[in-house]
Amino acid sequence: MPPPIEPTALRLSVAPMMDWTDTFCRVFHRLLAPSARLYSEMVHANAVIHGDRAKLLALDPVEHPVALQLGGSEPALLAQAARIGAALGFDEINLNCGCPSDRVQAGRFGACLMREPVLVADAVAAMIAAVPGVPVTVKCRLGVDDDHDWDRFRAFIDAVADAGCRTFVVHARNAWLQGLSPKENREVPPLRYDWAYRLKRERPDLQVVVNGGIASRDEALAHLDHADGAMLGRTAYHDPYVLHAVDAALAGRDLQPRADLLRALRPHVEAWLARGVALKHVTRHVLGLFHAQPGGRAFRQVLSEGAHRPGADWSLVERAIAVTERTERAA
Repeated sequence: MPPPIEPTALRLSVAPMMDWTDTFCRVFHRLLAPSARLYSEMVHANAVIHGDRAKLLALDPVEHPVALQLGGSEPALLAQAARIGAALGFDEINLNCGCPSDRVQAGRFGACLMREPVLVADAVAAMIAAVPGVPVTVKCRLGVDDDHDWDRFRAFIDAVADAGCRTFVVHARNAWLQGLSPKENREVPPLRYDWAYRLKRERPDLQVVVNGGIASRDEALAHLDHADGAMLGRTAYHDPYVLHAVDAALAGRDLQPRADLLRALRPHVEAWLARGVALKHVTRHVLGLFHAQPGGRAFRQVLSEGAHRPGADWSLVERAIAVTERTERAA
């Protein structure tokens, strides 16, 4: 059985988001939230085994603790991919059983796996055997389509837990595999946090992390009265200062000014630029830092219009920060 994850490491997590939570994003989030557990975007096991690992599994030492989220449904391939991820330094391997996109449905993974608890249990057991010493966790939904059966959800959890998984990230709504887009699947099915809370009450030996629809610091903190952790998704991306606020509250640290947090990214940006990374690949992840703040719109405009230009460097970021500072003084 893999080692448990320390509860403090799970108090705040940042969700895996495809095409968003790359290494540039995660380094920025680490500066915002030193205590959070970060997750990679979902990578299919086949891509890990056969694809461009230098790109797909890029990992900066400052990111730790960070989890690799895998997609797939073949135990042997998932075990091989988990072994590769662990060897590259990921601190946790997470199996996605919640993504509802057409691509995952065609490939029989993601949310489809909620209907196949025996297969998920087999996959988890194979992954655990492949990466001794590294926790293997599962991110799931409550069910699929119009399946609202608590006993079936709990049976899924129990089957996977019996295979050795001790930590479940519960996106507390159903996934609709027919009739809803991935975006609608994040908004239309109703949230039922009470199911995650009940799971923790009935299975206190498991670690339960609540995910889905958490939009503020206070909401995130409130979940910790009922579960072991809260996972922020799109809020952490579109309004990343919320991530900083939650982390600071949990750690008892003072809030840092947005500009100071961004300037802490400068050494990383300059190192990336020196390696030939275009500035636009970094700045796309910081556009929401001044969300709803004076000058926030101008900040985004400066970066969006300038970061793609040849030769764009840190001075562009300083110009964007200066816009917010001038606007704040004028206000």
